[in-house]
Amino acid sequence: MTIPDILKYKYVLASKSPRRINLLKQIGLDFIAIDSEAEEWETSEFKPIMITKINTGRKVNAVIHKAKGRIIISADTIVAINKKILHKPASVKDAKNYLKLLSGKKHTVYTGVLVVNPVKKKTCFDYEKTDVYFKKLKSTEINYYIKNYKPLDKAGSYGIQDDFGCLFIEKINGDFYNVVGLPLAKLSDMILKVIK
Repeated sequence: MTIPDILKYKYVLASKSPRRINLLKQIGLDFIAIDSEAEEWETSEFKPIMITKINTGRKVNAVIHKAKGRIIISADTIVAINKKILHKPASVKDAKNYLKLLSGKKHTVYTGVLVVNPVKKKTCFDYEKTDVYFKKLKSTEINYYIKNYKPLDKAGSYGIQDDFGCLFIEKINGDFYNVVGLPLAKLSDMILKVIK
């Protein structure tokens, strides 16, 4: 099987994330998006891969009864800096503190992905990590971003692809789409494993 074979199947995306929805549309998958409403596990311990594995599993379990045989794609993205995990900010104050912490430094974005083929009873979990380097940010820039954009629904309080947050980024080392929320090249390999 080759990459175009993934387009022959129907999928469920266990997420209502507009960023993930757009990425699956970009590669032409036939899918429906279902909000898992699963409670995400958060911990102060530095175990990013384990956190994403647990959260992707919870999301799959929450939608599997609605999948009707479709292949399920679940993803969880977290940001880590200096062995501290930055989940989605709980408040504007948290968002401001996160951006101050990221300012002028390197951080790492982890996305765990779980793909489940309920018909063949095959599952595949994997993850991607990308290093992101932020420019030094002024307080006025942070305040402007928080006031005019939506940092509360983004891990680490910023978006790389669809808003002003892209201007904060000096460079990245790794998969750009991973920072958006879904490493597409890795996802295609994972789908191939569960449809064989």
